Amino acid sequence: MNNIQDTFSIKDLENLTGIKAHTIRIWEKRYNLLEPNRTETNIRYYDLNNFQKLLNVSYLNNNGYKISKIAKLDADKIPELVRKIADEADAENHALNSFKLAMVNFDQTLFYKTYNSLEKEKTFEEIFYEVFIPLLSEIGLLWQTNTITPAHEHFISILVRHKILINTELIQASQVNKSTKIFVLYLPDNEIHELGLMFINHQLVKYGYHSIFLGQSVPIESLAELQSYYDEITFISYFTVKPERENLEAYLEDFENTILNNSKNNLWILGQMINALNIDELPKGIRRFDSIQNLIKEIKA
Repeated sequence: MNNIQDTFSIKDLENLTGIKAHTIRIWEKRYNLLEPNRTETNIRYYDLNNFQKLLNVSYLNNNGYKISKIAKLDADKIPELVRKIADEADAENHALNSFKLAMVNFDQTLFYKTYNSLEKEKTFEEIFYEVFIPLLSEIGLLWQTNTITPAHEHFISILVRHKILINTELIQASQVNKSTKIFVLYLPDNEIHELGLMFINHQLVKYGYHSIFLGQSVPIESLAELQSYYDEITFISYFTVKPERENLEAYLEDFENTILNNSKNNLWILGQMINALNIDELPKGIRRFDSIQNLIKEIKA
């Protein structure tokens, strides 16, 4: 049975493309750019071809083409023009659309084709910063608005995860630790969103640090065991959905009492759950970072 999503509401299109529903309706009525179907109760819905076309139209519009001009193009000329522009410049936005289309369609081939095209012009770090981070941010919003299912999120996340692992393995095989500083990377209990943390691990390995990646859902008590192996540890964690905001202060207090008291250890944290934290009120030894880029800058300093 084929359960791939092939119909979309106008709200789905708005969430997936960033184009307001009002604008979509204008483009549809004034320029006949889309051809929606109707349910028995006269509610608009759009097929996959409409979604693909809207992504391409949006891309051309963002690159200076007027809607009136796009509307006059033959349907098969629009993707050709998109590919031509993407080859010349602005590959990130085109790739972002392609990755979203791959996700919605569960199209692994399109994902790899898009990634391989980017890889010809960009380093892995550039791809991660310029394309994957915006993609993952959008996916989070799409999931929250029920535009995509957890299956879509898992599908694209696994593919991104695979790329991080491959690139980490490539440098780890030949890299020698240049520093005695110890980093331990982990996610708190019930936190499973590890892609950002995996990329930080990649960067630590690249710059010659001793990085211990523990992964998902690690209790504080398990972290305490590492203190018998190392005198000074910088723990790094990514709080995407856990611990919840109402439990965050209690979690940090527990970490401070269990790991930081009477030690040289530190905790670096980032992720959307920490946005409400007051930097000035953080316990000694705990630092908050507002982005992966800023944390990496600290590592490289």
